Amino acid sequence: MTERTEIKERLAQEGIEFLLVQFVDMTGAPKVKMVPVTALDDALDEGAGFAGASIWGLGQGPHSHDMLARIDLDSYARLSWQPNTVRFASNLFVDGESYPYCSRTNLERVLADAAQQGYVFNVGMEPEHFLVARDEDGSIRPWDPDGVDSLAKPCYDFRSMSPAMAYLQELTRSLNDMGWGVYQCDHEDANGQFEVNFDYADALTTSDRIIFFKMATSQIAKKYGAIASHMPKPFADRTGSGLHAHYHIADAESGENIFLDEGDARGLGCSELAYHFLGGILHHARALCAVTSPTVNCYKRLQLGAGIYSSRSGFTWTPAFITYGDNNRTQMIRTAGEGHFEDRTVSAAANPYLALAAYLVAGLDGIERGLEPGEPNLGNMYERSLDEIQAAGVQLLPQSLAEALDALREDEVVQSALGPIADEFLKIKADEWAEYDSQVSRWEIDRYLTSV
Repeated sequence: MTERTEIKERLAQEGIEFLLVQFVDMTGAPKVKMVPVTALDDALDEGAGFAGASIWGLGQGPHSHDMLARIDLDSYARLSWQPNTVRFASNLFVDGESYPYCSRTNLERVLADAAQQGYVFNVGMEPEHFLVARDEDGSIRPWDPDGVDSLAKPCYDFRSMSPAMAYLQELTRSLNDMGWGVYQCDHEDANGQFEVNFDYADALTTSDRIIFFKMATSQIAKKYGAIASHMPKPFADRTGSGLHAHYHIADAESGENIFLDEGDARGLGCSELAYHFLGGILHHARALCAVTSPTVNCYKRLQLGAGIYSSRSGFTWTPAFITYGDNNRTQMIRTAGEGHFEDRTVSAAANPYLALAAYLVAGLDGIERGLEPGEPNLGNMYERSLDEIQAAGVQLLPQSLAEALDALREDEVVQSALGPIADEFLKIKADEWAEYDSQVSRWEIDRYLTSV
């Protein structure tokens, strides 16, 4: 754990004048209070106060006592776009007691339970995001200042990526100055869509970094005239954005990856414990989906088939089947290296603290119960008909937020991973679905106004 005196010396050396005491609401959106660096001790010992009822999903009303956000010194992140300022992630307290509706505190609780069993959850997440521009009528389009990012398959294309290189390089330098280990960036499958990959870490550190990444992209992108969007599916005819989760379980004492087994009879290099963890994920997948894809818009991304209606490139790159396989991107979970899984269904809109807490608990339930994931699927799931898939006993992920919430209501294990947040989550998300479902879209008017 980072010492207070060490941090004070670092703040002085770097000329820091202000601190952002940062926490998140239930959706994972970053919230902050700014304090002068001279208030470090108070932000650490007491916390920055605010009215909890003003924030989504924190379980408070206007009569509730003040909520206090206390900083975690290990989450030090300097703002490259405001270099006299440092962000600290925070945990929430009320009346001096740790507050269980805090997403970050909840993840710490789940990680502590895993540590008691001898496990560390190591995760790397790949934040896909769009750069967009907004027109005067309020509509959006892919940010394309050179007018060259128009290919149906723009993934990895040099000319399409070139206008964004200055943005991506500034973002990379900013993150690597903090030791994140960014090792590659690319243009993704949709016009205006990009991905930045950085080193894996423990689940809490990775979650803190994803929140800061969203903060950084929002501010660096605007320097180049763009809006950075982590909306999963801003364009109906283009591939959506995920937050692909790469992960393994390590031994708490040795740090050794205990998902790894080079003698694996299935040929994927994974241990029996890894397969039981995977069995838990597949067993709870439908309920997990409510947490890892928590918005109405997420389900425009989680669609069946190759995506002929939803992607100009011909593929959604987002499987809707509850399956796993080898190094195969048409599966929900692929084995992206021995002892290493990747879940491709996690949405860019996920609150990483809640998503990883739910994910870990589901996997540990699989270990505890010895759940088997079955044999891997090795073929192209996009080429199989729905009848073939159903005949093989393969389940589908929910195709709407309402369907996912129904699955979550029936799954006590995944609810337990959220603690008291579960009831608040279900209520707020049910209201979100009801509001969406009551809207009349332009598509409905165009199709039905004079046809029925």
